[in-house]
Amino acid sequence: MSERFILASGPGGQHVNRTETGVQLRFDVMASSFLSAPIKQRLLKLAGSRADNDGVITIEAKSHRSQHRNREDARERLAKLIERAHYRPKKRIATKPTRSAKKKRLKQKRRRGQIKQARGKPGMDE
Repeated sequence: MSERFILASGPGGQHVNRTETGVQLRFDVMASSFLSAPIKQRLLKLAGSRADNDGVITIEAKSHRSQHRNREDARERLAKLIERAHYRPKKRIATKPTRSAKKKRLKQKRRRGQIKQARGKPGMDE
């Protein structure tokens, strides 16, 4: 994990143009020894565009005025991301609609069709 401080826009007035209050946190997922292979894969998938092809996640925090609070924010966000990667999503079990559910759906479709048909102009025989 490495941190780099960058110029940040946002609150801080003229001070923000002179100091590097933003934090760019880089975490090398592939080089980490405390994460298992499936967790690494889930973590990279969760990171999305924040991860590059080398397996490095980059988190930028620049919403606060102080460097210290931005640093805490970036570390907190990384911790939450790692925590989410530890939970394996449940596999979805495919199910079929019941016979009565199919009948209800078709009955609703017929009723709706009749309502729409009744809105039209009357024919010659009416």
